[in-house]
Amino acid sequence: MTLPERLAASRANEAGGPPEAHTFESYRDKYENLRMKRENGILEVALHTRGGPLVFNGYVHQALVRAFRDIGDDPDNHVVILTGTGNEFCAQISPEGFDFFTPTGYDKVLREGTKVLENILDIEVPMIAAINGPVTAHSEYALLCDIVLAAEGAYFQDAPHPAFGIVPGDGLHVVWPEVIGEIRGRYFLLSGQKLSAVEAKEYGAVNEVVPPEALLPRAWELARHLKKQNPLTLRYTRMALSTRFRRRLQESLSYGLALEGISAAHVAVLNAQKAKRG
Repeated sequence: MTLPERLAASRANEAGGPPEAHTFESYRDKYENLRMKRENGILEVALHTRGGPLVFNGYVHQALVRAFRDIGDDPDNHVVILTGTGNEFCAQISPEGFDFFTPTGYDKVLREGTKVLENILDIEVPMIAAINGPVTAHSEYALLCDIVLAAEGAYFQDAPHPAFGIVPGDGLHVVWPEVIGEIRGRYFLLSGQKLSAVEAKEYGAVNEVVPPEALLPRAWELARHLKKQNPLTLRYTRMALSTRFRRRLQESLSYGLALEGISAAHVAVLNAQKAKRG
């Protein structure tokens, strides 16, 4: 049994059951908003909605928790490329499927918001983010990757939280100050700043800016270069490099999500009062 297989078996035993067969075929077509293909241990994951740019909603939020877990539990994944579809990485968001305004509804949001980032970090192989266009929602997913490539014309911004009038507590408050520095990170989140791909590279959030047509070929080139290392080294390197993010998120993620929920409840009260006044 190889080391990755032993790790998978150990996880299953810790969960109180026998190890289950976990193959790419078991989850490749399982998620309607993720298009996956794999070649020689390199997994490309493209976010999408009906074949076009992703529309992020509560159902996507829920599905990503399980999808990232499936990806991380597959010992045959050696490098993961995360990208978007069309000319957007993640720039559209819908309230469909979210319940921010009841305790039980927000409890689900909080639990999923915590687990999705934990499960990204539990993908114990190098991850490459290929930012094909604007990422104005959940840019923390990209910044938890080890290498970040961006197409010319892509940009970063936190759009949904200011639009809804709520706290950016779902990991943005941890990841952005960690990546670009506390002063710059707080400014980015408080001001609604839009960072072009070039500016994001200058700030340290992006490694390379390339023409759009060169984005995925460059991601695959880097993935094949990484794949020259043996699987154990790839896994252990990812684990070593993600330790600080794990600690920071453990310290502050749940707190940030709780504050986001309180602010969302307050917005609901204000909107109800406004509607009542006519």
